[in-house]
Amino acid sequence: MATKVLTGPGGRIKTVRRQRGLSQAQLAHPELSDSYVSLIESGKRVPTPSVLELLAGKLDCSLSYLISGVNTEQREQIELSLQSARRALDHGDPDRARAEYAGLVADDTLAELPQLRREAELGLADAMQAGRQWGEAIELLTRIRERDAEVMSTQERVSVACALSRCYRHSGDLTRAVLVAEEMVDSAVRSTWSEGLVRLGVKLLVAYIERGDLLRGSQFCRELLVGAELVGDSSLLASVHRVAAILAVENGHGAEAIRHVERAIVVYGDAGDPSRLRRLRSDHARIVLSTSSADAASVRTLVEQMEAELAGDPAASIDAMRCVMNLVNAELLRGRTGRAAEHVAALLRIVEGLPGEPAVEARLSAGQALVELKRPQDAMRELTVVAEWLGQAPATQRTARMWLAVAKALERIGEPARSVDAYRRALACVGV
Repeated sequence: MATKVLTGPGGRIKTVRRQRGLSQAQLAHPELSDSYVSLIESGKRVPTPSVLELLAGKLDCSLSYLISGVNTEQREQIELSLQSARRALDHGDPDRARAEYAGLVADDTLAELPQLRREAELGLADAMQAGRQWGEAIELLTRIRERDAEVMSTQERVSVACALSRCYRHSGDLTRAVLVAEEMVDSAVRSTWSEGLVRLGVKLLVAYIERGDLLRGSQFCRELLVGAELVGDSSLLASVHRVAAILAVENGHGAEAIRHVERAIVVYGDAGDPSRLRRLRSDHARIVLSTSSADAASVRTLVEQMEAELAGDPAASIDAMRCVMNLVNAELLRGRTGRAAEHVAALLRIVEGLPGEPAVEARLSAGQALVELKRPQDAMRELTVVAEWLGQAPATQRTARMWLAVAKALERIGEPARSVDAYRRALACVGV
């Protein structure tokens, strides 16, 4: 098989013909003439797919090679490398996945295989996101969207918009997170909701909540719930109800939030991913515990459920962290300070194996609990770590809420100066 020649189909026809020792006359066929083959070879005619198939048969080479300059063996190797990179990403090894995808993207062979090149680049963007490299992912996704806008399918365009919105939100640019999602959602025909469009809608709703645009979020949430019902995917519908519950909490509608998260658990069902169900039940517990209507019987039931969840899979670190956070709050609500202290200690052990933001979330919860447990020095230690992290974090509604929680906790342990500074930082995060 000839080596790859980036001269278009005409040049490749000429290369293979010469390597085979064939004249133009030997390619004779009722549909072809010497002059027509010559025009193709010189680049003055663009052969139709049927002509290319005919010439590939005459030249005893693959149609793929005539079109792209990549032979069958090379293409198969590229596809195997793509599968290997995806497996690494799916198995929680983003560094290896990034290295493999980056190697593919840098290979000139992919220049003539635009679909596979885009697959490699989107995989690289996924690996960047898994490694929380939001800026690099944004740059790559933006380049793909601008370059391939005319050739990408609707599904691919929605997928890129979904990833871009997520990256912008995590990097703290909520305005762009909203705009990139709104642009795609608003351009779609809502009567033809798809799985991708609903998934993008979830990202948009989260961005509305974090930006504090609760009125627009409430309006869009109703529309999104209708779309998710039409699509009929239980996992997606559960996701929409889960975010709807978060929106209801932000609006101060505790009973509505509980209904949404309970609906999410029912919709997802016992056939779903166990870690997903744990997360939903953890959300349910947190919402119930945050409402003033939580009675002793409800709290007792939640404690038993959460302890059973934790015993079922103690290795699920982030899920375990959220479960223990809920246990701490539940025990404090019941006035069982001894049990709460035990759970705080367990929470701080779990923190050691967590990445940045989840670890900070856990330390903030531990610091607040230690305030309740009358252990100001221990609380101060955790709150200081949280404040240091927040000082480097993007200014969002979420960081504003965390600064506010830190300010209130510092105020309660007699740190007025630091408390005032935390209040100021909370206000700065929302532009006040």
